[in-house]
Amino acid sequence: MAPRLQLEKAAWQWAETVKPEDITHEHIELAYRIAVLACKRGTCRRNCRGNPNCLVGIGEQSWLGEIDENAFHNIDDPNSERRDKNTFVGLTNLGATCYVNTFLQVWFHNLELRRALYRFQNSRAEGHNTDSDTLKLTVKDYEPRTICEHLQYLFALLQNSNRRYIDPSGLVKALGLDTGQQQDAQEFSKLFLSLLEDTLSKQKDPNLQNVIQQQFCGQFSYVTVCNKCGRESPLPSRFYELELNIQGHKNLTECVTEFLKEEKLDGDNRYYCESCQSKQNATRRIKLQSLPRTLNFQLMRFVFDRQSGHKKKLNTFISFPEVLDMRPFLEGQEKCTYELSAVLIHRGVSAYSGHYIAHVRDAHTNDWYKFNDEEIEKMEGKKLQLGIEEDIAETAKSQTRKPKCSKGYHCSRNAYMLVYKQVIFSPFIIQYFLSFLQKLVDQDNKKFEEWCNEMADMRKQSVDKGKAKHEEVKELYELLPAEDGQSYEFVPLEWLKKWLDDSTAIKEIDNSQFFCSHGKLHPDNIAEVKRISSKAADLLFGRYGGISRLGQSSLCRDCVTQRCRVIRLKNQLNEDYREVMNLVKAPLKSDESGFWIGKASLRSWRQLALDQLEEDEEETKHNSSKVNGERSSSSGSKERDGEEMKNFNEDILCYHGGLSIIENDRRVVSAEVWNKLRMYFPKAPEFPQNHESCQQCMRLEREGKENEALNRMMANEQKSSLLNLFQEKNRPTLQKWPQDTDVLYIVPHYFVDEWRKFIRRPAKGNPVSSVGNSILLCPHGGFMFTYDSMLQGDAQHIALLWPAEWEVISRMFLVDQVISICRIHDKTQDNDLCRECREGFIFQQQRDMREYAQATVYVRKVIDKKRMIKESAPEFSVSGSDVEDEREEPKIDGENDPDFSQSEGGAKRQKLNETGSFSVAPVTAASKSGIRRSTRHRKLRGEKALIVSANQTLKELKIQIMHAFSVAPFDQNLSIDGRCLTDDSATLGSLGVIPESIICLKADEPIADYAAMDDVYQGKCCLRLLKFSKRSVPFSIIYFCTFFFLSFF
Repeated sequence: MAPRLQLEKAAWQWAETVKPEDITHEHIELAYRIAVLACKRGTCRRNCRGNPNCLVGIGEQSWLGEIDENAFHNIDDPNSERRDKNTFVGLTNLGATCYVNTFLQVWFHNLELRRALYRFQNSRAEGHNTDSDTLKLTVKDYEPRTICEHLQYLFALLQNSNRRYIDPSGLVKALGLDTGQQQDAQEFSKLFLSLLEDTLSKQKDPNLQNVIQQQFCGQFSYVTVCNKCGRESPLPSRFYELELNIQGHKNLTECVTEFLKEEKLDGDNRYYCESCQSKQNATRRIKLQSLPRTLNFQLMRFVFDRQSGHKKKLNTFISFPEVLDMRPFLEGQEKCTYELSAVLIHRGVSAYSGHYIAHVRDAHTNDWYKFNDEEIEKMEGKKLQLGIEEDIAETAKSQTRKPKCSKGYHCSRNAYMLVYKQVIFSPFIIQYFLSFLQKLVDQDNKKFEEWCNEMADMRKQSVDKGKAKHEEVKELYELLPAEDGQSYEFVPLEWLKKWLDDSTAIKEIDNSQFFCSHGKLHPDNIAEVKRISSKAADLLFGRYGGISRLGQSSLCRDCVTQRCRVIRLKNQLNEDYREVMNLVKAPLKSDESGFWIGKASLRSWRQLALDQLEEDEEETKHNSSKVNGERSSSSGSKERDGEEMKNFNEDILCYHGGLSIIENDRRVVSAEVWNKLRMYFPKAPEFPQNHESCQQCMRLEREGKENEALNRMMANEQKSSLLNLFQEKNRPTLQKWPQDTDVLYIVPHYFVDEWRKFIRRPAKGNPVSSVGNSILLCPHGGFMFTYDSMLQGDAQHIALLWPAEWEVISRMFLVDQVISICRIHDKTQDNDLCRECREGFIFQQQRDMREYAQATVYVRKVIDKKRMIKESAPEFSVSGSDVEDEREEPKIDGENDPDFSQSEGGAKRQKLNETGSFSVAPVTAASKSGIRRSTRHRKLRGEKALIVSANQTLKELKIQIMHAFSVAPFDQNLSIDGRCLTDDSATLGSLGVIPESIICLKADEPIADYAAMDDVYQGKCCLRLLKFSKRSVPFSIIYFCTFFFLSFF
């Protein structure tokens, strides 16, 4: 079918030769495209909007022909959520909880731990473990509360649930974890087991009290041997996992060997021997005494990077055996063999993000499975590659080649925890649990089955509805086309599309939006409707209802006639435009009187005429707020300033509605030109050539010129009288009080600025008439500034005047308040100052000082808080500011004293005189040497400048200091004005750090275990902090860390 524009042109081509009064019914049908041929199926890729007879491409393709039942619904098969036979149950990832899911699966496959949790008793569960009549109601209302209850219920679901995966949100919520933030998986494991051990230790059953220790707790000793006397000092300690360094190692054996290797204690690190009663050289090593049934190896893949100040991940390949013999690392044990039970994997190149997966061996079948949240896959054949998972956001080229492994060994660059189970003979453990738990599982399975049945019913209803709709569409679509000579109606195209789109609700048919002002179908809306047979229209309106039906009588003759007139005028416009432009070029005859016309109107009159014709045509469209013939409000009431010209000749109108006095904006045209333009703009303002300009505008112009002359005279007089004030020469200052006067006067600096603007350009601005000194006073009438504050910066708000200048100011301007400053010799007289307002003003200044961005502060490295450290590294400024002299200036005695700047004659106080004027004491700006001291900060050795913002946290500042001084954040002790800065999460503004502050840095001695220090600095666990020197950790502190962990999350 021809494009829409071609159909539009063909529908109105007859209007060029037919006058409006000669229009027939055939012309009207041409305008509404009644005779355009309908499109056949397969000829149009999409619906022809310009053809009302085209019924192809409106959504009928999906209904014609045979349709698969699955196309009638978007509901997945509920059986896909059902657990397959002989498979395990997955866990839903709640956002960033994959690390929790991996540990839960590993602990679930620990049969001894699972059995102990099933035997866990609580007062709420004991009351439900009966078969009373009220049991069903109680089970229905039961909700786990404690962590052990949640874990117990979760393990029961993992064992006997019919679902393919379950939701662990109850346990996660009980732990207080943030589901959107990924936490440290290793710390979660340690602290969760500590919390579980504390809970189980309160049980009456002794087997439950010690199950965590039996499964995960081992013992080793820090053995220190004196080199002089040979005395051994063992310090026993317990462990739940062995943290192994993997840097520089290739296999698990090397990592364990380094963990147990001997350490020399000499120099400053010598050991105090109780036998020798002195510090002696010694050796220290870890001696394994007993190992738990489940041996966890933490591979330290996340270490602290001193350069970046953050953690980084080590992608080192580490090989590990399926069977591990621990006899070489134990003393006095004949057999100690472990089998690999689980491998926990971290996918990703960053230490702060990624994905956690677990490879776990089934204790019953010895088959390996991959647990990836909801997805569980059996690992067999080529898929049995333990610890191998592709990294996220890493290409194949960037991946390091995997080294070859011997049989019985596996190699991984992503494994961060290895779980080994001790090889001991144990009978098959039957996993039973309380009947109450079984009832809870049965209840959940019942809900799941009900959900599956509900989804199946919904699928069936959708299929039945779709089949009925299919039959309806096939029946009605055949009746839609209107044959020649058959009666027809118009229905909206969008409604037909929605009728054929089964995903949307079908509303009644509404044609009211397509009406013209005459209550019929507007010709421009023919592209939005389709012509269908009256029989089909009756069926559609009968089934779905509707209003405003459009039949054959809805073709509007008035709209077609108006469009015909507009088309003919547009064609005539081009000829008239050429004629007018030619007539304008001809000079006006001497005896001929013309008309004024705006130059802008003359340049754009053709476009204005087109807009006028289109506006006349737009009036025929339906609008409930207008009647036929009413002009659009958009072109009538807008301001002309800054707006596009809407009406012809409005560019020569003044604001009073008369002829503008600006003659350059208009010209004279002949009467012939004006008469042709009047045909298109009958309402345009008309001004004959002899018409006078607006008298009001002429009077205002004369007054403006007179005022401009007066302003120039006033400016010259004021400038000559106050020449020094205008040129800023010979100005008095507070730093050096003038000797020939005892009184100075104060005016706002804003007044002086505005006055100078007027003097420079008197014709462009209004003269300054008054001095508003009241803005310098508080509501109580007190002066807002003190003498000291004006010396420190408040002087920028005021201007000082000589007495002679004040006389001129008082004579030429209106002054609301007289404010003077004088020197007096009465030391005992106090300042008459409004303290309340002054304190409010100072508070506002202090708040402004705490709301800054890109300001400079200075960090000074000290030792013993007194002596400066001379840095061996080259000095550099993070701020990028200019290099300053770093020599420390010698301080003059009394420099820090507030009275240091006073003269020898003694301090002289300031006061308010009888007129409210402010009096001050004379001050010498320099010391006895007469040299003016700069207020610019001078850096000292060991001091560096940093660029900071008020909303920056103290932690971020410590990172900047680390780069500048090579001091790790946890080694930094910061203070300002004697106050220690310790809250890393607080902002600098809240800590009182203002621009130009000096922050003292005292560095602690560095510690070698940077990975452990990073954990401490991040605030995630205190356990590692207590192991820096490999000493014993009291178990009570472990409990404290457990509760700290939960409160942290």
